[in-house]
Amino acid sequence: MDNNKIKTYLTHLGLFIFTFISTTFSGSFFIKGKMWGWTEYSWADFSEGMKYSVPFLLILTVHEFGHYFTARYNKVKTTLPYYIPLPPIPMLIGTMGAVIRIKDFIKSKKVHFDIGLAGPLAGFVVAITLLFYGYSNLPPVEYIYEIHPEYEAYGTDYADYYAENDSLISIKIGKNLAILFFENYVADAELVPHPNEFVHYPYLFAGFLALFFTALNLLPIGQLDGGHVLYGLVGAKWHSRVAVTFFLAMLFYSGLGYISPHQPYDELIWHVPIYMAFLYFALKGLKMNSQTTLMYALIIFSVHFMLALYNPALKGFEGWLLFSLIIGRFVGVYHPKSPIEEPLDLKRQILGWLALVIFIISFSPVPLSIG
Repeated sequence: MDNNKIKTYLTHLGLFIFTFISTTFSGSFFIKGKMWGWTEYSWADFSEGMKYSVPFLLILTVHEFGHYFTARYNKVKTTLPYYIPLPPIPMLIGTMGAVIRIKDFIKSKKVHFDIGLAGPLAGFVVAITLLFYGYSNLPPVEYIYEIHPEYEAYGTDYADYYAENDSLISIKIGKNLAILFFENYVADAELVPHPNEFVHYPYLFAGFLALFFTALNLLPIGQLDGGHVLYGLVGAKWHSRVAVTFFLAMLFYSGLGYISPHQPYDELIWHVPIYMAFLYFALKGLKMNSQTTLMYALIIFSVHFMLALYNPALKGFEGWLLFSLIIGRFVGVYHPKSPIEEPLDLKRQILGWLALVIFIISFSPVPLSIG
């Protein structure tokens, strides 16, 4: 084995180890409120954090190797997964996921479809299995009292504690259809955690985040997994129409309430040009000329500004702004045409529409909020 291959394998391994450590530290914080570097942090806290990191990374790994093995089956050269760690600091989930890099030009629409579908389908199966286990084995209510003794006076209705202590900082999840199904048809209703305390339940939180990444990858845009699936189902022409519509809708929704005439003037004077520049660079993904791109940015900005004037409570999810920029500037909105555009067989068509169902039940308009 030559030195270049050894260095490559060490890079993959090193990134995985760093991601495992960072997600485990994040797990310690989410579960027990403890973080590496604090004086009371111990090996027992690190072990506790693995209840979050191990299932979360398992699902991400299954997702990426679904892509990898499908690519290898179709004789497409690809890298092993590159895991992306985040700094082990409070409120971060420890990773931005993982990616593989395709090293060949894919000539067939069918192969694009197969590789794109395999990852989210495999990861979704593991995520749903984990959530089923987590919801069917919820701990007694005393578990949350051990973490928050102040809740015991309120009983299972400890949401009232937040109403009386509105200065508290909490991480709240936005439930998707899959989570709602498990809460209503699998779990003991008295043991279901409050959305503000969901992060203390590692199997549930890991499964929820896995569904979030699944939905993110299944966005029907560009060369995301969902983009590959959409291209396989409807071809390049309709892919472009759907992808552009979805991208604009996501960009518009995410920016609702971000800029407002009710903000102080000293904020608006720098906030407005920065937001305009953001919209312009995100919209460059539509590959229009500069004047048209600027016109679209002005239209979106103007509508946002007017809506905020008449309905200040109207808010989108600002977290989607980052993903809009990443898609617009790096991933791209359109899908390249394949030289071979054979129609998909019935089995693939069924799986393709199943992927759409998975996207719908995994998607949450506001997946996480810090209050």
